[in-house]
Amino acid sequence: MITTTTTSIEGRPATEYLGIVTGEAILGANVFRDMFANVRDFVGGRAGGYERGIGKARRIAIEEMEDEAKKLGADAVVGVDLDFEVINQMLMVTASGTAVRLG
Repeated sequence: MITTTTTSIEGRPATEYLGIVTGEAILGANVFRDMFANVRDFVGGRAGGYERGIGKARRIAIEEMEDEAKKLGADAVVGVDLDFEVINQMLMVTASGTAVRLG
């Protein structure tokens, strides 16, 4: 499955647009990780726990979006957009794009 933020794939024209596909991931915040992140922010350095959490949520959202595209018979998802939100101390990542068949 080709997944790209661009609206087209060079040398592979879209022959059919199958619709918008999405994937979501919501991960709860870990209290101990939050406390450690606050300490790291205070003394400097990177908050590795948060970085891993964001990476995991992003991968889940993209995989769900690709799975939805596969069910439609798509070869690719173009115009992918990733959104990150914090809701009630939970991280939500949404991936959306257009499922297409390629020539």
